[in-house]
Amino acid sequence: MVMRLRLTKVRRAMLSELTLSDLGVIGQARLEFDPGLTVITGETGAGKTMLLTAIGLLRGDKADLSLIRRDARRALVEAVVRLPAGHPTLTQASEAGALMDDDELIAGRSIAESRSRAILGGVSVPAGVLARLVGPLVTVHGQGDQMRLRAPSQQREVLDAYAGGEHAALMEEYRAAWAQAEDVRARLERLRTDGAAATREAEMLKQSLAELERVGAQAGEDTQLDERIERLAHAEDLRLAASGAHTALAGEEDPMAPPGATALAEAARRALDGAASRDSVLGELAGRIREAEYQLSDAADEVATYLEQLDADPGTLETLHARRAELRALMRKYGPSLDEVIEWERAAALRLDDLDAGEERVAEVSAALAEAEGRVAGLASQVHAGRLAAAGRLSQAVDKELAGLAMAGAHLEVEVREVPPGPHGADHVEFGLAVHPSAPARPLGRSASGGELSRVMLAVEVALAAAQAGTDATLVFDEVDAGIGGRAAIEVGRRLARVAAHSQVVVVTHLAQVAAFADRHIVVERRSAVGESGGGLVETQVRQADGPERQRELARMLAGQEDSASAQAHAAELLAMAQSAGGSDQS
Repeated sequence: MVMRLRLTKVRRAMLSELTLSDLGVIGQARLEFDPGLTVITGETGAGKTMLLTAIGLLRGDKADLSLIRRDARRALVEAVVRLPAGHPTLTQASEAGALMDDDELIAGRSIAESRSRAILGGVSVPAGVLARLVGPLVTVHGQGDQMRLRAPSQQREVLDAYAGGEHAALMEEYRAAWAQAEDVRARLERLRTDGAAATREAEMLKQSLAELERVGAQAGEDTQLDERIERLAHAEDLRLAASGAHTALAGEEDPMAPPGATALAEAARRALDGAASRDSVLGELAGRIREAEYQLSDAADEVATYLEQLDADPGTLETLHARRAELRALMRKYGPSLDEVIEWERAAALRLDDLDAGEERVAEVSAALAEAEGRVAGLASQVHAGRLAAAGRLSQAVDKELAGLAMAGAHLEVEVREVPPGPHGADHVEFGLAVHPSAPARPLGRSASGGELSRVMLAVEVALAAAQAGTDATLVFDEVDAGIGGRAAIEVGRRLARVAAHSQVVVVTHLAQVAAFADRHIVVERRSAVGESGGGLVETQVRQADGPERQRELARMLAGQEDSASAQAHAAELLAMAQSAGGSDQS
């Protein structure tokens, strides 16, 4: 193995562990990852794809019941991502309710017939939250990117990604400005085209607003009405309750009747006052009873006031019922709640202003649109300049990579042509490939063969990864080296190892030349097993290959004969070559 690395502290986000249970052909598997280059190898159909599927689930991909292993009730994926202290994802995860453990973020996804769940820090969260937090920490580059790379829209995204963080922030600012301009443009279009429909709408709004103004509904009025109606409907019960309470507190006017609580408290306090000077305990009790006197007296007064103000007039109750009926009629027409009725009234008044303002409002909105379009044009110019600069750098970087991939003399032309502004800027981006110096550059989507497109895509991916090196993202490559062999394959391994010097890289590969450069080598093997029902199952084992085992795996990848002496010698030579070339220098 080129290098074995373990960190107690990390400087950037790093995938540390991945655990799978009953996912596809994999029963149980636990993978550990190093900071540098990890390769995953194994025969076709052994289950390597499930490892990528597991990562996809953690990044928010759709959970499919077909992923559950046969004879199992649920599938489970769990990952441990180590983050440096103070990393913003730790804060965001904590705000989402996750239970944090030092610098580790534990994310999981379970799939079952009854329910699928996303888990973050031991707490269930929406899958969208998992995608938002884990997605940026693990990026996947797969074989499907070859087809996507044929589309100019994807080529534009590649160029924008290569342009870097400042350009990404500028694009966010541009998109916000474009959205604002579109809103103003739509408003102006409505003002200009409403015509007769606007007149009819204005009349309807005026009638509705007149009705609302006549009723004059106030926020919270319906709740207050319900409370008053409830009180009046039970006025006699309330009067009897209050009268009984007042009698118990203040007593009756008849001197022969028993005294009330207030008089009894006064008597108790007077009984203690005479002895308070001889015993401080009795003095303290007398003070406390005096406080109780005051509270009982206040309560008696408040109950008396309540009795005086208690309204039992049937006419008042009828008026309140009528008022509530008016409000409920409004809620049936304009909103299920009174708050929504009031909000509808506010919005309708604004809309009526737009409809009534006529040419004056059209002029105002036209000026606002001109200002918004001016901002879009200014930002589009900055985006264009950034793309032009990045296009030159990307072209040079890819050309350099293509030379190492047995396509010396090939040239990737990145065209950035100005077009009318749109949601993604004012540029049409298209990649062209010249296969040798004297050949014209032809659109990548129509001219490149499968093998050429494979190498261009890999060169682009490596260039992108190098540009993103040191960022908080584990870079996962899924057999992007398909269709490549020989010396070019060695160069692929060398380049991936170079990227892994600054970013954690995980590669699924069939090429021994690539696997030889790994810091950690994981092998996925398929074995047959027997299920509970007696039917045959495919059992997949995931293990780490070191020393002789690793050499045997490389020999299998080279010749399909891991015990062949010549294949073993070739594997040993590959390992020695990779060792001399140097692996990742992560620290």
